[in-house]
Amino acid sequence: MELSMGKLNPKQVENLTEPGTYEDGEGLRLVVKASGRKSWVLRFQLNGKRREMGLGGFPDVGLKSARLAAAEQRKLLSTGIDPMAARDAERERQRASEQAAVARAVTFNTVATDYIAAHRAGWRNAKHAQQWENTLATYAEPVIGHLPTSEVSTAHVLEILQPIWTEKTETANRLRNRIELILDAAKARGLREGENPARWRGHLDKLLPKRSKVQARTHHSALPWSDLPAFMVDLAKHSELTYKAMRLTILTACRTSEVLGAAWEEIDLETSTWTIPAQRMKAGKEHRVPLSDAALEVLSSLPRIMGSPYLFPSTRQGKHLSNMAMLMGLRRIGREDLTMHGFRSTFRDWAAERTPYPREVCEMALAHKVADGAEAAYWRGDIFEKRRSLMADWAQYATTPPAENVIHGDFKRA
Repeated sequence: MELSMGKLNPKQVENLTEPGTYEDGEGLRLVVKASGRKSWVLRFQLNGKRREMGLGGFPDVGLKSARLAAAEQRKLLSTGIDPMAARDAERERQRASEQAAVARAVTFNTVATDYIAAHRAGWRNAKHAQQWENTLATYAEPVIGHLPTSEVSTAHVLEILQPIWTEKTETANRLRNRIELILDAAKARGLREGENPARWRGHLDKLLPKRSKVQARTHHSALPWSDLPAFMVDLAKHSELTYKAMRLTILTACRTSEVLGAAWEEIDLETSTWTIPAQRMKAGKEHRVPLSDAALEVLSSLPRIMGSPYLFPSTRQGKHLSNMAMLMGLRRIGREDLTMHGFRSTFRDWAAERTPYPREVCEMALAHKVADGAEAAYWRGDIFEKRRSLMADWAQYATTPPAENVIHGDFKRA
């Protein structure tokens, strides 16, 4: 049944149960289905074609709301706008807005974690996954870890890569590739659009020097970790106190000031532990250093000077070696290109690239702050034994002559 005259009223709308189409006027009608479902429809004509547009179901949309909605659509028609096309465009805008909100909520760290988890099973070993996590945590996370992947730009990528591109070229290139893969994954998930800011060809190759050019450079403040064993062999040829201080600095990954100011009372040979008091630490907190066998060997070679509390006493009464002693030692052996502080970077790069140790273990070995509150308490729990293992591995690597790392074989021609 159709009501062709008059308009509907709220009570009628509520009580109508017989299936049919009930006109309210000016194209607005209420459609009642056999199931009892009621819905509002606006019939209109556009470009000579009759069309129907749904305005929602009753009772979610009451009579008054339906009339207001119909009036809005008729207003659009009066200006030549297709109300159905306008509604579809608005829905698409809303969908894009919601998708953008989702993308903003998903950070680079989240996508990186998901990427590693998805590919871990296909990588050759757990160590490879740990290397990914370590390099990203060390270099990328401080700059873009908290950012939505949609906001990561070329400027961000350059901020990450430029400080290490000429000093740690191999690490930087691997890092660039990892960032590129993670951002590609984000794009595949609909979390970002456009070109990848970490891509090399046609993009970063125009902004950064070629690897072949920078890798040929020899003047670096930090020694590449791959060159460390040979350097330690050369260092061991010198028996002067300064060079022993340099060896202990490298083996413990401590700051030069911490080593030069070390006192015998800080060393516990029974537990192979060196406890640096808070007042001598940069962060103002006591720091325990696990001593490897190689570090203990250096300590056992040191003379104990009567009246001096220091491991590395100066010829001046009551003083330790000066802060310039190790730098001058490097110069005397022709390594003006290096700084002793750079060996902390050497250690960090080796740990990130060649070991499966968590980032927190490596950072705490360097006496860096890694967390706050409960997380920090967790890492303080059993971290020291993990650090002991890390420093033992570091010492083993550093003191193993390069020749013993070569794989020998019979390569005779057939």
